[in-house]
Amino acid sequence: MKSGRIEVIKNALIAGYPVIAINTQEEDQTVAALGHFSKSVYGAERSLINWDLKHGLCGGAGDSRQASTPEAALDSVFDYPEPAFFVFRDIASFLGRPEIIRRIRELNFSFRGQNRFVFLLGAEISIPPELGKDIHLIDFQLPDISEVREIIDRSLAAAVKKGAEVKLSEEQLGQAAVTLKGFTGAEVQHSLNKLFWGAKTIGEPFLSALQDEKEQLAKKSGILEYVRVSASINEVGGLANLKEWLMKRKRLFSPEAKVAGITPPRGLLMMGISGCGKSLSVKAISHLWNLPLFRLDMNQIYSGIHGTPEAAFHRAIKFIEGVAPAILWIDEIEGGISSVAMKDGGTGSHIFSAFLTWMQEKSADVFVAATANRIDLLPAEIIRKGRFDQVFFIDLPNDKDREEIFKVHLRKRNVDPEPFDLVLLSIATEFWNGAEIEHVVEAALVEAFDRGVAVTQDDLYTIIRGTVPLSRTMSEQIKFIKLWASERAVSASAKPKS
Repeated sequence: MKSGRIEVIKNALIAGYPVIAINTQEEDQTVAALGHFSKSVYGAERSLINWDLKHGLCGGAGDSRQASTPEAALDSVFDYPEPAFFVFRDIASFLGRPEIIRRIRELNFSFRGQNRFVFLLGAEISIPPELGKDIHLIDFQLPDISEVREIIDRSLAAAVKKGAEVKLSEEQLGQAAVTLKGFTGAEVQHSLNKLFWGAKTIGEPFLSALQDEKEQLAKKSGILEYVRVSASINEVGGLANLKEWLMKRKRLFSPEAKVAGITPPRGLLMMGISGCGKSLSVKAISHLWNLPLFRLDMNQIYSGIHGTPEAAFHRAIKFIEGVAPAILWIDEIEGGISSVAMKDGGTGSHIFSAFLTWMQEKSADVFVAATANRIDLLPAEIIRKGRFDQVFFIDLPNDKDREEIFKVHLRKRNVDPEPFDLVLLSIATEFWNGAEIEHVVEAALVEAFDRGVAVTQDDLYTIIRGTVPLSRTMSEQIKFIKLWASERAVSASAKPKS
């Protein structure tokens, strides 16, 4: 266990808190650390006295107490004649019961100055208000990146001794540590054991396999989706201002930036017209910054499947902080956090307030990438500085952007863009969005493939002539969006040169 956590336990003991609750997902390591303290305080012959639902109360002289209920166990502890460490593993779900509250209050009063300590362990301990003054709470965080890296280095050294060859750069090893952030120490070790078993070469495929492990971790949360990313910033056509903003902040999550006193960016809100590249841009941020991307589905939050919406949202935030540094993607944020939700006085209002407070106060390296289509539903509190670092408006692509988008989609499909007159294609698709241009390229390739020939400019024109763009069918809504954003957001695209 990390020395910092041992120091926290030591300070609590020195302060003399009789009842100490420890939030931890690494129960075995925590119990081992408490055993170490018990021996240093009471001598090697004195063991911990443990209670859990399976074994009851056991340990100590004679090992004769087998209290199966928490009430009976607390009564036995109260009457135990000698100083000792008492560890309760499964008591978190019982803490709100009046009979448990009374017993813990009695223990807190009776054990003061007696060199007797009660430890309550749990992954997510909620202390009732009645016990707020009687229990000292300690939060044990999951292993940080440096601890994860130590486990990786030890496992690699063991694999090398068995004949494996490591073909990973220092940067790739650092990325592996970031990917495994959010796992317990035991989970990190289990994952590495599985991936290194019988391996002769440990290289690039290892990093891909870690993505599978991360995806499994997100699935266990039930609320967040781990998004695998392959789209680079070069696959985003246009949006020069947005790209420049992202490039300047590429290294702000690095240790060097922290040493320089630079605070990592909090988040980015991208609002605008559907089909213009908001989701693709979010994925490109993850690829550019080498940070894992998790998508929060607000419909899952409000569904009730994962408990109350407030509790589900809290768990999602706690999870993303545990895996930080990471990117939290809130798609169509107006669907769950809006001005309507703010005014309803119910669940939506509570989540809205919790989100704003977290965005303002969060200390973990979590970058929030939010996208919105119905920007008129967004309250002013979200847009103001201090929550998001910047608000970008993604408009219909301009002439130059449309040329770039054609070029990107042709290259993506192994078609050389050189023979095509991109300027004329851009003119022909004026007021089209990026998704519509992608459709033109895909449909033209299908037609050419059907004829058994290479795609031509005429194939593209044929599809263009048969397509009605969104800007024509939703012209009034698009005008409103542009007017609303003109005074509230920065254009993601560079202004065309006159």
